[in-house]
Amino acid sequence: MKIYSFEKLECWQHARQLAVWMYRVTQGFPQEEKFGMVSQMRRAAISVASNIAEGTSRKTAKDQSHFSVIAYSSTIELLNDLIIAKDLFYLTEEKYKQGRMMIEKQTLLIASLRKSQQRVKFLSFLNFFNF
Repeated sequence: MKIYSFEKLECWQHARQLAVWMYRVTQGFPQEEKFGMVSQMRRAAISVASNIAEGTSRKTAKDQSHFSVIAYSSTIELLNDLIIAKDLFYLTEEKYKQGRMMIEKQTLLIASLRKSQQRVKFLSFLNFFNF
């Protein structure tokens, strides 16, 4: 079985864990939130991993970086949703802290991925001018 490049990225692997964690933690939310907050949080979590994966299929560093920005934005959206879920007492303090720590790690991993993509873009620029 072929292993795709995104599957090797720590950034994607962590995003996958974050999505699974989010699905599990939202199972305990009130039933009336099934099509509201639960759906929103799950879609945001899936978006993080999906955009990291999709970005690896792009040929240019600029396109790759664009998908990293979207993944980062979805991570921040997820943090917002997590804060509101805590405010509504849908999450315990412990689960909130656990989720927040995972989100903080995810933003650092995405920022690191984006820096590497920008470095590739810069090196391509230098190669263009035969430096």
